[in-house]
Amino acid sequence: MKKVIIIGGGPAGLTAAYELLKTEDGWDVTVFEESDSFGGISKTVNYNGNRMDMGGHRFFSKAPEVNQWWEEMLPSQGSPSRDDIMLKRCPPLAEGGPDPETEDAVMLTRRRVSRIFFDGKFYDYPISLKVETFKNMGLKKTVQCGFSYLGAMLHKLPEDNLENFYINSFGKQLYSMFFEYYTQNLWGRHPSEIDASWGAQRTKGLSISGIIRDVLGKAFHSKNREVNTSLIEEFKYPKLGPGQLWEITAERIQNMGGSIHKNTKVLSLEKDGNRVVSAACSDGKVYPCDYVISSMPLKDLVLGMNDVPSEMRRIAEGLPYRDYMTLGVLVKKLALENKTNLKTVGDIVPDCWVYVQDRSVKMGRFQIYNNWSPYLVKDLENTVWVGLEYFCTEGDAFWEQSEEEFAKLGVEEMVRIGIISDAGQVMDTHMEKVKKAYPAYFDTYAEIDTLTDWLNTIDNLFCVGRNGQHRYNNLDHSMMTSFEAVKCIRSGSSDKSKIWNVNTEKEYHEEKRNR
Repeated sequence: MKKVIIIGGGPAGLTAAYELLKTEDGWDVTVFEESDSFGGISKTVNYNGNRMDMGGHRFFSKAPEVNQWWEEMLPSQGSPSRDDIMLKRCPPLAEGGPDPETEDAVMLTRRRVSRIFFDGKFYDYPISLKVETFKNMGLKKTVQCGFSYLGAMLHKLPEDNLENFYINSFGKQLYSMFFEYYTQNLWGRHPSEIDASWGAQRTKGLSISGIIRDVLGKAFHSKNREVNTSLIEEFKYPKLGPGQLWEITAERIQNMGGSIHKNTKVLSLEKDGNRVVSAACSDGKVYPCDYVISSMPLKDLVLGMNDVPSEMRRIAEGLPYRDYMTLGVLVKKLALENKTNLKTVGDIVPDCWVYVQDRSVKMGRFQIYNNWSPYLVKDLENTVWVGLEYFCTEGDAFWEQSEEEFAKLGVEEMVRIGIISDAGQVMDTHMEKVKKAYPAYFDTYAEIDTLTDWLNTIDNLFCVGRNGQHRYNNLDHSMMTSFEAVKCIRSGSSDKSKIWNVNTEKEYHEEKRNR
């Protein structure tokens, strides 16, 4: 029986384990997870009956196999959820599906609403050109943005960094308003220092010209003018948060004979030529293996192997990451007025998360957990459970704050930008920290292809997931890298190109060359 070691109990690692074990090929699968929970950044934290989604996770994919996988783990709801009942809404229901009021293993259908909060006002996310946008910006700024975009159309900058990519796409004025500060806050670097491929990946299909076409199209179809909020669509969401899916997956893995070691970190991998032969772990044991599927940070993976060429070690050492801290804040009510036509419990704003562009605060985003799932909040009718997100680097002054200091800052900023009226609205707070949440696109990232080419020479090593590939993958993309890795292992193929080609920017760059 072939031994497979899987590093990481997040989406990529657990997907790989499940996919291997559901066949009858007879794999000996062991998963090592360094924390005491499953899901990685997709975990759910339960604090006094109020649940926190680390980073916000919408379950939406264009890949049929991913949607089918989710449905297998958590069937779609067959009856309305608690807030739907209270508001007399009728969401899409699956015939014969579970009732979320009586069963926990259920996937809800939710409305997608996200906006930008800038200068005390809400803007669409992605930014759109419509009457509300012009009203918020005022005539002067609107004219400036228009001429700025025309200038960008006539004088294209070389897209060798993220700043130029955004200016070419939106014009310098909109870039300054909606991209520059948020990007610098997120990454801790100015956009001019970041590779343009990150912007291409996160704004696929989004440009001012595309927005204008969309707005003109809607202008001639009155049925599209009934909704006056931004970019509303549906997505799937586990009743008890994203971590619920991975807890269920882990349980099934163990039921199928897989072994999972929590609180166990893989410290190093021993290579013999072009194969990994064993893994040394924090439990003091060494585990022999025939295959390794790794979702651990690429930097740690390479630095933990023997016989690594000095050039590969240098590139790995220079790979940057961004960490973040979240403050859960339980409040009596929000000061933000719901000016949309979307009904919510307590008439709170309907957003799942809000991107904060205000330069007077360090806050990057805030989530309203009530809108993700009514079951994330212990007292849905009388409280609002908010998650404030701050980007930082492990070990810096921000990261080293005490929970008391962090809570004080977060509440002060909530009052400053008008999320709550005063600190007296706060009933409770809770701090969470997430390491290596975002693989960053600067420093030695420019040489990532050289490193991955070398890693691909190690026959039985497969890198999957966001950190495993040092790529800003969405949840479904991370899972798809594992699908491809498992196919390689089962077929005995040494061609790993399909694993690395999940969610690449080749199409974007091909379009650029063909314009």
